[in-house]
Amino acid sequence: MILAEKYQQIRKHSERICEPLETEDYVVQPIVDVSPPKWHLGHTTWFFETFILQAFLPGYGVYNAAYNYVFNSYYETVGTRVIRTDRGNLSRPGVKEIYQYRAYVDAAMLRLLEKPLDPQVAELLLLGFNHEQQHQELLLTDIKYILGHNPLFPAYQAAENRSVSQQQDSSLMEQPSGKTGFQEMKTIAAGLYEIGYTGADFCFDNELGRHQVYIPQFSISSHLVSNGEYLDFITSGGYQNFVWWHSEGWDWINNNQIVAPMYWHLLDGVWQHYTLEGFQPIDPEAPLTHVSYYEAYAFASWADRRLPTEFEWEVAADTFKWGQRWEWTESAYLPYPGFLKAPGAIGEYNGKFMVNQKVLRGASVATPAGHSRKSYRNFFHPHLRWQFTGIRLAR
Repeated sequence: MILAEKYQQIRKHSERICEPLETEDYVVQPIVDVSPPKWHLGHTTWFFETFILQAFLPGYGVYNAAYNYVFNSYYETVGTRVIRTDRGNLSRPGVKEIYQYRAYVDAAMLRLLEKPLDPQVAELLLLGFNHEQQHQELLLTDIKYILGHNPLFPAYQAAENRSVSQQQDSSLMEQPSGKTGFQEMKTIAAGLYEIGYTGADFCFDNELGRHQVYIPQFSISSHLVSNGEYLDFITSGGYQNFVWWHSEGWDWINNNQIVAPMYWHLLDGVWQHYTLEGFQPIDPEAPLTHVSYYEAYAFASWADRRLPTEFEWEVAADTFKWGQRWEWTESAYLPYPGFLKAPGAIGEYNGKFMVNQKVLRGASVATPAGHSRKSYRNFFHPHLRWQFTGIRLAR
């Protein structure tokens, strides 16, 4: 696929994700971690305008100079910005204006892509593609949070009208055939293993540099923890027994009155969960989702297991099916040996976040097709669970 076609495909997909929304849905920001959908559409457009068009398209005129303040996410090098908590307070630019902004930038990008590209532009373009795909996943999870915390619990779209076929809430997706629960464990021999990205295609800088890690013998589950298995933890009093929890996790569940995974509701004595298609009964066979690291750790302790390290996960990834849920690991998000920040604003992309976060591996049902690889290192703070996060156990 030529670059212009790839560009248009990715850009149009972001807009397709937003097609089921009402105008009012584009503006809401219930919590700091959830950005308004219209902000995602504007920010991803600003990325192409700021890092590619302004630098490499002669005569390009910025659509609106004030947008550098409105849509800059965290790039200190680029200038000041609206603080993250205030993104939902921006009634302007309106949704119509943001779509006009996207069209303006897209037209300029296609003019640029008509010409032979400087290698630096090609590299930034690939980063821009992957950046927008990251925001497509965030769009879906943020939309789910917005609608799933509305007291009316509106469906994003009915199953029969689903237009985002490969990016759906598949909380009811069945486990791989032959499911036996987390008790089925695969043993991986001790040894010196190579960790990190290897290949000629795109990867993020935090997947480099590739290095050796000695890993003692371990076992890892063939399957993700299911809803039914986690329900056993709940009914056994797992959220009421401090024994299973880190002190910080125990404080978190008590201060926030957490008694179940996000989106689980006990309705008339029956557990149901909110999905992008509305409320559905909990399927005990489906993989668990929307749990924090704290909950993952507590469940593992209760089950007399542990979470794998990110290195164990990567070494074992070829032995099991992955990609339905982002899987919590026991590893802190740290730079690999020899990690180097890129110069300028692009160097802020991953390196500045390497503290106080846990690594998640794999992908989820919200991850765009072709955007996953076993070396991919996602990272979130331990209390977050609005992404499609799940649990795979080790020992």
